[in-house]
Amino acid sequence: MSIGRPALYQRLISRLIGGLGLALLSTTTALAEYGLTFQAPVSPIGERLLDLHNLVLIICAVIFVIVFGAMFYSIFAHRKSRGAKAAKFSHNTTAEVIWTVIPTIILIVMAVPSAKALIDMEDTSNADVTVHITGYQWKWKYEYPTYGVSFISNLSTPRAQIENKEKKGDHYLLEVDNPLVLPVGKKIRFVITADDVIHSWWVPQLAVKKDAIPGYVNETWTTIKTPGTYRGVCAELCGKDHGFMPIVVNAVSAEEFETWASKEKDKHVKAQQAAAAKTTWSKEDLMARGEKVYAANCAACHGPKGEGVAIFPKMAGSKVANGPAAAHIDMVLKGTTKGMPPFGAQLNDADIAAVITFERNAFGNKAGDIVDPAKVKAARK
Repeated sequence: MSIGRPALYQRLISRLIGGLGLALLSTTTALAEYGLTFQAPVSPIGERLLDLHNLVLIICAVIFVIVFGAMFYSIFAHRKSRGAKAAKFSHNTTAEVIWTVIPTIILIVMAVPSAKALIDMEDTSNADVTVHITGYQWKWKYEYPTYGVSFISNLSTPRAQIENKEKKGDHYLLEVDNPLVLPVGKKIRFVITADDVIHSWWVPQLAVKKDAIPGYVNETWTTIKTPGTYRGVCAELCGKDHGFMPIVVNAVSAEEFETWASKEKDKHVKAQQAAAAKTTWSKEDLMARGEKVYAANCAACHGPKGEGVAIFPKMAGSKVANGPAAAHIDMVLKGTTKGMPPFGAQLNDADIAAVITFERNAFGNKAGDIVDPAKVKAARK
């Protein structure tokens, strides 16, 4: 049995209205799964920003309905085919007062909570914990000055997943080797800068997004209410591997944080003592350590197998890797004007010595020598 065109239109409109109704009746959680709202905030500022967003959205929706409702009604009710004739008048004082006063009130209703939220977002005073964050291409360095703890956080997604040789994990490109650990219920002050280009430290659920600018220090803060793992990214286009610069924050209880900080400090001190005490380094030890350092810091530009990536030069057969060791050390410490960042502030003497030794003896390079940490230490002076 065929369906008449009016009946078909009616059925289509009914289904459309039904679908919209189901969407409007969906829970916040369901909407979040479809990406139609914010990630659930876990900080007081995040909750205020979400409330402010919802308030402004409702005001805009009401204005939209009133303005377009009046417009469409006027078009329909006063159309020429119904014999409507345009009125002629120059002004209406009452209407002019109304459309001046009402928008002013609306702006005040939106401006007052917005201004208060912005002022509170900039108040970094009386912080319980301070974390220094430095952006590098393409990693983050975290320092806790009060606790004597510092480390580099790199992307830990396996290269095989990035190259589509393995199935991508649940947190593809959003996982790191060393997450930032923070205590819940404490005011945390972030001091943010960068060493090379502009980055942006952004964790949506913490309501923190601040640019990291070379030669300039930005500040922001948060208080995390709920323990958990929260993920973010660099939100500023910072170069070739901009999309490979994730942020992972592990929020734990204050007691767990103190325990973690104490263990990290002990580990850092012991590592420094071990490196200082070790006066002789075998080629095997340096090569093993250097391979790990290369994978975390150099493979993104020079390729996992030293083959080079895009405009970045090959390590295999490199004149630097096969030339004088002193020049190689100087380049790694100070960087170059052609895009290579200085690693002197990022890596310790042992790591730099290891990665240089690895580069000079891997990928078919046959320099054959080793660089020990003492040489790197001397080159820093």
